[in-house]
Amino acid sequence: MWETRSVQLSVQLPRDIAEQAEEIQISDPEFLSRVVLYGLTRRSIYRHLRENESSAADLGGEALPAQV
Repeated sequence: MWETRSVQLSVQLPRDIAEQAEEIQISDPEFLSRVVLYGLTRRSIYRHLRENESSAADLGGEALPAQV
């Protein structure tokens, strides 16, 4: 797997969502960690795809087709 380390996050959420997040953190902190990891992973993948799309456009070509 990956090497991991702890971080402290402070976020501003709408009151009702913040209350749910606090409840989840108390009852199932591992779930909340997985949700945050999932969101950050999706963002990282999206960024990577956007950068590759921009690079292909800058070269005047299109992204390579997927191999089957």
